Parts: sequence; C-alpha cells; structure tokens
Amino acid sequence: MTQTQERSRTFTWSDPAAGAAHLGRRSGLELMRAMIAGELAAPPIMHLIDMSRMEAEEGRVAVELLPQEFHYNPLGTVHGGVLSTLLDTAAACAVHTTLPAGVGYTSLDLNVKLLRPVTVDTGTLRCEGTVLQRGRRTALAEARLTDPANRLVAHATSTCLIFPLP
Repeated sequence: MTQTQERSRTFTWSDPAAGAAHLGRRSGLELMRAMIAGELAAPPIMHLIDMSRMEAEEGRVAVELLPQEFHYNPLGTVHGGVLSTLLDTAAACAVHTTLPAGVGYTSLDLNVKLLRPVTVDTGTLRCEGTVLQRGRRTALAEARLTDPANRLVAHATSTCLIFPLP
C-alpha cells in the first residue's frame, strides 16, 4: 500500500455579479483594463486556476500561469482542460477588447492543439490571444501558449458570436 502526503488549497473570489454589472456600460477594453488595474475584481476562474499577470490592448490579451500540482491529471502533467482554459481566456478576451459598450460576445467553438507536456518544472506559461478577423456578428481569434524558452506548448482558434447586450 502506498501512502500519499495530503495537500490542500484555499482560494477566495469576489462576487462575479459586481463585475457583470459593468457589462454594457464600458467598452471591452475598458473593462479589461479596469480588471488589470484592480478597479474591478477578476472573474472567479482566474482565482480557481491561479492565472496571473494579464495584459490587454485592442485585439490582444495575454495571461500567465505558473503550473502547480493542483493542475495535474493522473499522468503527472498539467491537465489539458487547464491549458484549454488559458487558451479560451486569451482568445475570447482578445475579442472582448474590440467591442464597444453595449456589445457582448460568447464563444461558439474552441479548437485546441496540445503540443508539449507541461509540468511544474516547465516554468511560467504565457498565453497570448489575438483577433484575426472581426465582423458584425462573429470574430475569429487565436491563442498561443508558450513556455519560458518561447516554445509553442499549445495553440487554439476560437470563433465568438457578437451580439447587442439587453
């Protein structure tokens, strides 16, 4: 019988309704910059998987993540769902930065290619999302996840639906 050492993790987050109340009142870029500045709370998902250091400009968003044991799958590597969440965040938020006040979006699809295994020894990952094409109703974005040596770890494309907010 093998014994394992128990580990635990505790995290907190702010009420997501407080940030959502600003939707429609500010442009997407203004909302992203307010989160980065700490004027608005980051969404709970950022705390759940421990994303950090967000950057935003029109059509581009970058986030970082330091792989931790709590990200692991049974194979001893970071779970593909965690990496997909990073890719989805960067791609979709890049689209968000292009939207004026009163306009929202939602992801229609996410196509992910996982290219390298990630462990706690990999170091800080950087995920950069950019808008490739934005029309009136849809936008196409990509996200690139790289390791500290700037090697491509994963890549994704995402289509987002654009719509007026009520």
